[in-house]
Amino acid sequence: MKDPRDIIIAPHISEKSMRLIEENNTYTFKVALNANKTEIKKAIEEIFGVKVLKVNTARMPGKMKRLGIHRGRTPEWKKAMVKLAEGDRIEIY
Repeated sequence: MKDPRDIIIAPHISEKSMRLIEENNTYTFKVALNANKTEIKKAIEEIFGVKVLKVNTARMPGKMKRLGIHRGRTPEWKKAMVKLAEGDRIEIY
């Protein structure tokens, strides 16, 4: 099994993710591109000691950027929206 800290990269903080925490008890994380939902669920439960009810994932494509005449892309990444059981909280935000 992979190390849980290799699967969960960082919390993803945005206006939408903060609203999801308040309304649905759903936390958003940046995760490894090759991680699947069951690996993400096990990693969150092991790292934070909470009960995960549901995991949704989305691959975010890289955006086009340019600097002068040079053009390129930012790397693509994967995010996971993790719904926790009632009463559980993650105190990283």
